[in-house]
Amino acid sequence: MAPGVYALGSKRGGHVRAFLLDHGELTLVDTLFEDDARGVLAAIRELGRSPCDVERIVLTHAHRSHLGGVAALRHATGATVLAHEFEADIVAGERRAQPVTLRPMQSLRLIPFQLGLALGRPKHVGCPVDEAIANDDAVGPLQVLHAPGHSPGHLAFFWPERGVLLAGDAIATWPELCAGWKPFTLNHDQHADSLRRMAALDPRVVGVGHGDPITHDAADVVRRLLPSS
Repeated sequence: MAPGVYALGSKRGGHVRAFLLDHGELTLVDTLFEDDARGVLAAIRELGRSPCDVERIVLTHAHRSHLGGVAALRHATGATVLAHEFEADIVAGERRAQPVTLRPMQSLRLIPFQLGLALGRPKHVGCPVDEAIANDDAVGPLQVLHAPGHSPGHLAFFWPERGVLLAGDAIATWPELCAGWKPFTLNHDQHADSLRRMAALDPRVVGVGHGDPITHDAADVVRRLLPSS
């Protein structure tokens, strides 16, 4: 989707996406839905790289679609796992993620994911977080942006030299372009502030948690998603 930035994923997990960054070493952002990590490992090998080239795995937040493969990938790569401190015990499997409304607020295609989160099913394989990260930290070439709203510890990542924003679930393009899945937004005020800070970065390309990346007029697209007041 940009030089050195590869979007991974399929239809599973709501067209969920992970991102592999090649900056000499490899950084992986999120791990897709499958708990055997086969899609991510295949992508690494297609680049002519080895799993041991992955130095770090960073998580936007602790929802199953994004961390399904984290335990398998930590084992296969030996990489350091990083996440916001609020999400760490969820990633480790010690606490369930916060439930969301079951009311249909957007596409009916989101109902199975709302129900799955409410029931805590399917469970992911727990994995310890090695290092907590927070706003303005540097992770490889990435600037960390604490972007709560979707969840309290939700993170986004910006690669300034490439103009690439990895927005996590703050923005989605599946099943439609939107400021995240509405039923999953736990704090609307925080979410709006997170979007404003993302727009201020003037990204050239935006990778989203669900759906295809935004590769044309990305900064304008993000600004159009901002709340009117």
